[in-house]
Amino acid sequence: MRQSRFTQEQIVAILNQSENGISTGDLTRKLGISEATFYRWKKKYSGMGIAELRRLKVLEGENRKFKQLVADLSLDKAMLQDILRKKGLKPVRMREQVDYLCEGYEVSQRHACEVAMMPRSTYHYRSRLGRQELLRMRLKDLAYSRVSYGCRRLHILLRREGWMVNHKRIYRLYVEEGLTLKRRKPKRHKAYAARHIRVEPTRADDTWSIDFMSDQLADGSRFRVFTVIDIYTRECLALLANRRFTGADVVNVLSALKDDRELPDHIFCDNGTEFTSKIMDQWAWFNGVELDFSRLGKPVDNAYIESFNGRVRQECLNLHWFTEMNVVKSTLEIWKMEYNMIRPHSSLGYLSPVEYARSYREKRKPVNALKSLEIT
Repeated sequence: MRQSRFTQEQIVAILNQSENGISTGDLTRKLGISEATFYRWKKKYSGMGIAELRRLKVLEGENRKFKQLVADLSLDKAMLQDILRKKGLKPVRMREQVDYLCEGYEVSQRHACEVAMMPRSTYHYRSRLGRQELLRMRLKDLAYSRVSYGCRRLHILLRREGWMVNHKRIYRLYVEEGLTLKRRKPKRHKAYAARHIRVEPTRADDTWSIDFMSDQLADGSRFRVFTVIDIYTRECLALLANRRFTGADVVNVLSALKDDRELPDHIFCDNGTEFTSKIMDQWAWFNGVELDFSRLGKPVDNAYIESFNGRVRQECLNLHWFTEMNVVKSTLEIWKMEYNMIRPHSSLGYLSPVEYARSYREKRKPVNALKSLEIT
């Protein structure tokens, strides 16, 4: 728009002439302007004197400078924010800048985050990497102390310690740390028909299983390990080592177990001389226990104790270099306590045998109380 021929002072003087009685037509004809221009002047400058006009000019000049300043600051802000965006600072560094703006310029946290172009959710977020590193270290410790445990059992142990983490995270860390176990290809066996169908136990102390294992000391001398388990609760009742065992030794161990718990109705065993001896047969007849022998060359008939023996050998015997029998006995006793009280068992819903036996007894309490009332 072209600049007006009249200054603001001249326009105010013309409006004063109009107010003094000169008609609008005469003024417009004399000045050579249109009536629209005259009324536009009147709308803008009507009622103003020379003093108010000068003050308006000063205000307009300051407003012009202020707009220019705001434009320059907006441009500076845009350039600085563009540099921050291009630089790609880490959240930790950006959080430090926001704290500096809050303290140095006494602005709100929201304002500082807007200036630094940092989302407030990012500002308040705290990394959980430290806890994951602790979890990784604890997982490695458990895996190194229990070298035969897989991912599932390690996850159960971590949950017992209070680590409420998903099993998928445990598996990811398990794989990243290279803790996976080498899978053994199972041997192919032909299916054999059992000589008779064995009834699965339905309660604790219904059926026991017994067997022997053999190993050697560092000097090459042999020793044997006598194992006894409860098939229903999977509890290890006896895990004893000695140079040799006789039928009388087996009877003494089973008689000692009688003091703490009820003798079973059945005992699964193989055809070893200790189990087929006369003293063993007399003890079984006297205590009303049926000895169920496996078929010759068919250890699958006593699969529960064979599986347990494999755990003993893999998790205990193969991990130690024994020099004397006292070390063997103490090591087996420690492993027995850990197996019964801590080790998760897959067939028991990943409970330990002691936990499973305790839950079984709690379920049996109402039944036993009802039976006692019926008897009375």
